[in-house]
Amino acid sequence: MKKRMIFLGPPGSGKGTQAGKVAESLEIPHIDTGSMLREEIVAGTEEGKIAEQYINQGQLAPASLVIQIIKNRLSRPDTQNGFILDGFPRSLEQAEGLDKILKEINEQIDFVFNIDLNERILIDRMAYRRSCQSCGQKYNLKFNPPRVDNTCNICENELTQRADDNEETATKRILTYKKETEPLIKYYTDKGLIINIDGDREIYNIFNEIMEILGLKTSSL
Repeated sequence: MKKRMIFLGPPGSGKGTQAGKVAESLEIPHIDTGSMLREEIVAGTEEGKIAEQYINQGQLAPASLVIQIIKNRLSRPDTQNGFILDGFPRSLEQAEGLDKILKEINEQIDFVFNIDLNERILIDRMAYRRSCQSCGQKYNLKFNPPRVDNTCNICENELTQRADDNEETATKRILTYKKETEPLIKYYTDKGLIINIDGDREIYNIFNEIMEILGLKTSSL
């Protein structure tokens, strides 16, 4: 049975992590907007060339272009058993555009998972993030700190902080999400598709709940 899903959630909620784990378990594509745009650019498609112009100028690709790229992506053979959209739609305009293309290609959305999390926790998750540039291991100074201050547990190299991982930027990103993306919760609630998930738990607990909702069992972890 097909599983066609959208994952919503504010920045720092862990929706990308969950979308990736579910997609891997179901062997269906995890389609996030950033990767999708990069694929189009690398492939040299007409849409990719246009998207590259916007990105090179530091601008967001227009909704109409993203929707066309989404349509191209959802028409590929690897989506025959389902797909997960992550980071799209981001606005009501994009959601309405998605509805139109799904109708055109005879598809539909079965589940919309909203990973919900307290705003203060979201800010702390982003502001306290650190990562190792050598091995890629990620940490959070508040929730998952390294054993030795500012030092990677695995390769013992110094940890770094992204320039935009600070409280001020995190607060702005959440405010932008609330303004542009949060209305989607009502949009999909009205369609009877929304499923709210408590994001303030261990990764595997959240993953297991989602898999149970999908009617799938997971091994004990």
